[in-house]
Amino acid sequence: MIIVTEATANAGALKRLSDEGVSIWLDDLSRRRIESGDLAGLVATGNVVGVTTNPSIFQAAIGSGEGYEEQLADLAVRGVTVEEAVRMMTTADVRAAADVLRPVYDATGGRDGRVSIEVDPRLAHDTAATVAEARQLAWLVDRPNVMIKIPATKAGLPAITEVIGAGISVNVTLIFSLERYREVMDAYIAGLDEAQAAGLDLSAIHSVASFFVSRVDSEIDKRLTLLGTDEALALKGRAALANARLAYEAYEQVFAGPRWQALGGARANRQRPLWASTGVKDPAYKDTLYVDELVAPGTVNTMPEATLNAVADHGDVQGDTVTGGYAQARADLAAVERLGISYDEVVRQLEDEGVAKFEVAWQDLLDAVTKSLNSKGVDAE
Repeated sequence: MIIVTEATANAGALKRLSDEGVSIWLDDLSRRRIESGDLAGLVATGNVVGVTTNPSIFQAAIGSGEGYEEQLADLAVRGVTVEEAVRMMTTADVRAAADVLRPVYDATGGRDGRVSIEVDPRLAHDTAATVAEARQLAWLVDRPNVMIKIPATKAGLPAITEVIGAGISVNVTLIFSLERYREVMDAYIAGLDEAQAAGLDLSAIHSVASFFVSRVDSEIDKRLTLLGTDEALALKGRAALANARLAYEAYEQVFAGPRWQALGGARANRQRPLWASTGVKDPAYKDTLYVDELVAPGTVNTMPEATLNAVADHGDVQGDTVTGGYAQARADLAAVERLGISYDEVVRQLEDEGVAKFEVAWQDLLDAVTKSLNSKGVDAE
């Protein structure tokens, strides 16, 4: 749970972050967090205006069993399959969280107050199944402030277009490369075109593009360390920020371009960049690095609770730290390439690993729920 201290109560850095146009979302959810009032407290006092989830988060929450015993018993009596049980529990949590965030959703015209839930990660390379799952999740949660998370795989791109075209708000996840990010924005705009052709209200459709940060440094820093030269070591901790800053530049370009103008005139919403994986993995770096250094208007930063606490306690928010750094960002990535580290290879590897990690977490969750159902005398299939 979030630790309430004088720092978090005052939350000066968090307020400054919000004042700079950064929406703060919590990258965590559990039934205990909802039922204890912790989430409501964060929304009321901590500048938290959204929630993201992923298979790893649900695996940790439901795998612990805390708060889920009664529902598990009811599901066992009904003899449901393990996959149905998992979806009933995860959508119940997202629905409850969406109710907590609903006042924020109403106050911001749907911009914030969002809770995200991800399609089954095993469907990441199946367009039709991803679309069907997205529709089903939107129906199950049945709240206007839900966002369906779709991975930015090649198969995910047309799914994004179709789901947006159906009027369902989408959080596009697992974006690592600049090229794929541009494809994601294209998919979103194509979806808005479809929604407009179908006569839907574009102002009701929202989307964020989750651009992953810390994992880029983790992989590139590992390769720089292996090289071991002074030049290589001097580049550690710079690639992830460079990558994210150039993503924001791409965002500015696309949503100022001619293709966007007509949609913007029809009250469509820009697809905001969301900085994901913002918890620092290298203890040598300041624990608020990927927050302090990625401040830009019109963005979202989704933080695990440790990062949220750290920012509240000692974050250093000094205004926009993105838009003035494009030239240096290009230079940093070019310097990494000159050392023989392939950007394309790294981001491709990270996408594959990201999908695989969520698949493993999802299977672990299924296994844990299977064990719980079986312990209650049910043969879960």
